[in-house]
Amino acid sequence: MKLWGQAALRGGIPLVIMAGIAVALYAQGQAQDGRSTLFAALVFGTVAAASVIYDVSRWTLARQTAVHFAVMVGTVLPLLFVSGWFPTRTAADCFAIVGAFLLVGLILWFAAFVLFGVLVPRFKERSSRVRLPS
Repeated sequence: MKLWGQAALRGGIPLVIMAGIAVALYAQGQAQDGRSTLFAALVFGTVAAASVIYDVSRWTLARQTAVHFAVMVGTVLPLLFVSGWFPTRTAADCFAIVGAFLLVGLILWFAAFVLFGVLVPRFKERSSRVRLPS
């Protein structure tokens, strides 16, 4: 499957499920919860879809990271501003949103790097050396 198809699948499944939950919440009169769930669906779907960037094997990790970061700045960051999850009345509020975005992104990038760049390859290496009894 091509990357666009993988992105649609990875992002579309959680988006559709969570959007369905958001609609159900709206229908039950829980508009604020429905709105929050819809924004969470948009953020999660975007992040999941953009994860295919790391499957472009001909790109370096630096390029993958830069492209992914650009996609997140252009999609997730604006969603955080309009979601209603954070106050946006002052410049300090806006800087706090950007700071939280950068901090969470850095933590998640580092965690994914350790998991998929260090631990999984080590596990695969060890499991390939293990001989099963015949």
